[in-house]
Amino acid sequence: MRDLIDYLQKNFQVTGEAADESLMAILVTMSIAVVCGAVIYCVYRFFYRGVVYSENENLLNLLVCLVTAFIIKTIGTNPVLSLGMVGALSIVRFRAAVKDPLDVGFLFWSVAAGLTAGAQLFGVALVCTLFIAIIFIIMSFTKFDYKNYLLIVKYPRASANAVNAELNKIKYKLKNKTVAGDVEEITIDLRLKKNKDSVVDTFGRINGVISCVLLEYSGDFAS
Repeated sequence: MRDLIDYLQKNFQVTGEAADESLMAILVTMSIAVVCGAVIYCVYRFFYRGVVYSENENLLNLLVCLVTAFIIKTIGTNPVLSLGMVGALSIVRFRAAVKDPLDVGFLFWSVAAGLTAGAQLFGVALVCTLFIAIIFIIMSFTKFDYKNYLLIVKYPRASANAVNAELNKIKYKLKNKTVAGDVEEITIDLRLKKNKDSVVDTFGRINGVISCVLLEYSGDFAS
């Protein structure tokens, strides 16, 4: 029992000395991680281009940056701990699905910022974070002439030849086709620059067409 007490006292003494020596390094590392995470948070908050902004997703970006820096700082000087951390992370399974591909990019950005900050590459962390932020902001204000649309046309089978004749005049990708009795419905993916209403008018004027709907979408299609 006495040996156990002596061992714990020595361990706490060594740990306290090491903590005092590296306290400044820890504060600087986490401060840089906070700055990088704050930049990512602001870019995601004010320049997000997705359909629905999620505050939880944005907070996750900041949290991932800080946690990654904390992990790298912890295992950086302890090879045994680093091997144990790798083994622990290899069995982790994340069940939450990321619906927007853009969110995956922000998560990788947060991880990369945390890695470089935790490895004490402060210049790399700050410069690269600001560089990516500037590029993303510029792309957010860039106007692209072409946009993706979904054209949904519902028509009787008797009008199929006329509809196919109009489809042959444009470049499209068939997403879905439904046949119910004598009625067919197709969903096509096409890119339009200007006069997008003319496409609706063209198919709407076909004899027998029941409905024609044009939807703008971000690139993901779910039936």
